[in-house]
Amino acid sequence: MAIESQGTKLEISGSSGGAVETVTATVGYPTIITKASHGLTNGTIGTLSAFAGADAALMNGEVVIVKYVTTDTFAVDIDTTGKTLTAANGTITPLAYVEVGEITDFDGPSGSAAVIDKTNLASTAKEKMMGLPDEGQFTLSINRQPDNAGQLAVSAARTARTQKNFKITYSDNKVHSFAGYVLGDTWAGGVDGLVSGSITIEIDGAVTLT
Repeated sequence: MAIESQGTKLEISGSSGGAVETVTATVGYPTIITKASHGLTNGTIGTLSAFAGADAALMNGEVVIVKYVTTDTFAVDIDTTGKTLTAANGTITPLAYVEVGEITDFDGPSGSAAVIDKTNLASTAKEKMMGLPDEGQFTLSINRQPDNAGQLAVSAARTARTQKNFKITYSDNKVHSFAGYVLGDTWAGGVDGLVSGSITIEIDGAVTLT
C-alpha cells in the first residue's frame, strides 16, 4: 500500500541526562541560568519548566539550546529584559530527540553498494561481487525558522562536527534510523518569497527500517 509524504518528520538526537532542577534565571538577553555544577554542555537541547514569577510564561514550555556554558551557568536565547522571574524555581529537562521543523521536501538515503571486480586470467567474462553498501546522503529542503529547536540543533551539529542519530518517521509510522554528519546547512531567499534552505546529512553506517 502506498504512503503519502505528508506527515513525514525528521528528528535529530538531542542530549542525555536527567532534569536539572531549582535553577535561577537572571533576566536579560540572553537569559543566564545559574545552578552549581549543572553538568550540561554547549548544544544540549532541553525543555524549560517550573519557572515562577510574573513572567514565567516566557520560559515554561520553551525548547532551548544551551550555550555559553561555565561550571555553574549557561545561557538560553530568550529575551527576559525587564521581566520578573522567581529565583531557584526553574527546571531544564534534556530531550532525547528534537523534530526539525518546516520541512518541505526530502530525498534519500541515496547511496549504493560498491562493485568489486574479481575477474582473473581464467575468466571468460567480467566477474564481479557486491561490495559494502554506502548509504550516501539524506537531503531536505526547509523554510527557515530561526527559533526552531530542530533547525538550531542541525546547525550546532554541523559547527561542532559531531555525529548525530537521525529518525525519519513516515505517515504510516515506519521509521528509518541512521547516524550521520551534517555537511550542508544553507540559506536562500528571493523577491516575494520565504527564506528557505537545505540540509545535507552524510550517512555513516547502515540505515535501519522499523
